[in-house]
Amino acid sequence: MDVKICGLSTPETLQTALARGASHVGFVHFARSPRHLAVEPMAEMVRLVAGRAETVIVTVDPDDALLARFAEEVRPDWLQLHGRETPERVAEVRSRTGLKVMKALPVSQASDLDPIAAYGGVADRILLDSKRPKGSNLPGGNGVAFDWSLLDALDRELTYMLSGGIDAANVAEALAIARPSGIDVSSGVESAPGVKDVGRIHAFFDAIDRLAAAGRARKAIAP
Repeated sequence: MDVKICGLSTPETLQTALARGASHVGFVHFARSPRHLAVEPMAEMVRLVAGRAETVIVTVDPDDALLARFAEEVRPDWLQLHGRETPERVAEVRSRTGLKVMKALPVSQASDLDPIAAYGGVADRILLDSKRPKGSNLPGGNGVAFDWSLLDALDRELTYMLSGGIDAANVAEALAIARPSGIDVSSGVESAPGVKDVGRIHAFFDAIDRLAAAGRARKAIAP
């Protein structure tokens, strides 16, 4: 299972996520976010990864000029589109940059899953996140979970990442109910908005490791 730690902004927390086995590390470029990084420091963070995980830029409705800067100056593995990008725009972004594209879709009720069909054919991956709560101007990283049981209706062959309010305390429940192919955590490993916490990153991966160990134990005793 893929584990993405998103909204990283310091070398220390980045190195912790990498050391604990994050498959993806994300950097946010969105001025209203407390996790925002300008292009230049983001490029430096990507260089620090040095191939140990896949790198993801999280952005909202980027224009073509910004896309060009991402592709030429930062050179991530993925672009995560967290705005109102249409399926046509997602396909254009993918073609224009040559990068893999993950499209985030907000969920609060069953009908919010309907757009998956349109985006699934053009995005390399879908990320299902909670809709922003009332009063928030952030499309993600709000620390709010949605009703994961809604995902029972999804095709089990769908490859998607689950996000929204996941932390060390509830990751086992999230995985048991939603059964995603990957999970994305941001505020769940923070001590304050935008402030990643090394101890909480360790606690999150400790929880993942316990789940993995339990799974191996069940397989060992299965008839």
